[in-house]
Amino acid sequence: MHILLIHQAFAAINEPGGTRHHEFARQLVRRGHRVTIIASQVSYLTGRTVADGGWLSCEVDDVGVEILRCRSYSGWHRSFLHRILSFLSFMVVSFWTGLRVADVDLVWGTTPPIFQAVTARWIAGLKRKPFLLEVRDLWPSFAVAVGVLTNPLLISLSEWLERGLYRRADRVVVNSPGFVEHVRSRGAQQVEVVPNGVDLAMFERKAKDQTLRRELGLPGGFLVIYAGAHGMSNDLETALKAAELLQNEEDIHFVFLGDGKEKANLMALTESMKLRTLHFLPPIPKDQIAATLIQADAGLAILLAVDAYKTTYPNKVFDYMAAGLPVVLAIDGVIRRVVEDADAGLFAQPGDPEAIAEAVMRLAADPVFADKLGQAGRRCVEGDFDRQHLAAKMALIMETIAANGNGRSADGAAAEIGTGVVDDG
Repeated sequence: MHILLIHQAFAAINEPGGTRHHEFARQLVRRGHRVTIIASQVSYLTGRTVADGGWLSCEVDDVGVEILRCRSYSGWHRSFLHRILSFLSFMVVSFWTGLRVADVDLVWGTTPPIFQAVTARWIAGLKRKPFLLEVRDLWPSFAVAVGVLTNPLLISLSEWLERGLYRRADRVVVNSPGFVEHVRSRGAQQVEVVPNGVDLAMFERKAKDQTLRRELGLPGGFLVIYAGAHGMSNDLETALKAAELLQNEEDIHFVFLGDGKEKANLMALTESMKLRTLHFLPPIPKDQIAATLIQADAGLAILLAVDAYKTTYPNKVFDYMAAGLPVVLAIDGVIRRVVEDADAGLFAQPGDPEAIAEAVMRLAADPVFADKLGQAGRRCVEGDFDRQHLAAKMALIMETIAANGNGRSADGAAAEIGTGVVDDG
C-alpha cells in the first residue's frame, strides 16, 4: 500500500519538534508499505530552513520513507496574518506536488493547520482514494479559546471547513480521547483513538550522567526540565514565576529546552527578573532528546489555564515518563487522569505558580518519592503508550480502509480493527 501524507510542520527524528508522523511512517515502511510525505522546507518550531533544493527537494531516510519538501512562504512566526499566508501557500504547492505522486492507495491528512487537510481531501477525491483525517488539535476551537481567532466571520468559516472535513473523511483518528466528543458532534462518522506516546527504543540504555549540569555550570541539586515549544499556549511565564518563587532555593534549577516565537520574550523577562536558576537551551533533534531528559530530576508540562486544553494528551508528558522523570503537571483534564492513575507525578493547578513551586519543592525534598513516581511513569508508557504498538494500530486502521476502499463499510470492518473504534452508541 502506498500512503501519501500531507504535513506542513513534519519533523524527522533527526530534527527538533514532534516526530509522531516520522515514527509512524517508519513503522509502516517496516510493515511493507510505501510512505511519501509532503512537507515544508521550513521548520515550524524554529522558522529555519531544514532543506534547500529549489522549489522541491526529495530525501529518503534509512528505512525508505520518502520526504518531499516544498518551498512555500516561510513567515509563519511573524504574525497571525503571515501564518495564514504561509498555510495557504503550502496548501497550493502541496496540492500540485501531491497530484504528481503516482500509485497512491490512501491519502493521510492531519490537522492543524487545517488547510493542509483540505489539500489531502482534494487529492484523495481527485485520485478517488480513501481519505484518513488525523486530528491532533481542535482547531479552530483552541484558537478561539486563547484569543488568537476572534473575528466572528472567520470563526464561522473555520467551523464550516472543520465540519466538512470531518463528514467527508473515511475515518477520523484523534490523538487524545478528549477529542472524541468534539469530532463526533461535528460530523465524524467513525472515530479511532491512536494516542500520543513515545518510541521507547530511544530511551533504552541511557545512563544518567552530569553532562547537562556541567554544560550549564551547575554544581548539582534538583533539575526541572521543560522540553518543547515556547509559544503563547505553553504558559511559560507562569513557569518563570514559579522559578522566581524558588529563587532562594539554590539547589533547584529550571531548564527550558526548545524554541518558539515567545522564546526571545521569555529570555528577556528572565533577565529582567534576575532569575539565576533558570536556563535556556536550544532545541535538539528528537533522537537526542532521551540523553538530555535522563539527566534531569523532573519534567514540567504546562499549558494555559483554559478548559479547551483539558482535552489534550501532550507528547512531552510521555517523553518525561519514558525517561523515568516524575511529571510536574500544570494541565488538567484527560492527561491528569493518565498521570494520577499511574502515580507518575504531581498535579499543579494550571496558571498557579505557587502550586508549581510547591510540587517542585515536594519532589526536591524527597528523592526517593520522586524516583518512585518516575519509575511508575516508565511502567505506564511501557504498557499503554509504546509508539511501536500505536503505530501498528494506525497501520491496521489504514490497511482496513484501503482494503474496503473507504472507512465506512458495514461488513465488520470496524470490528476487525479492535477496541479503537468509538461507536456512535
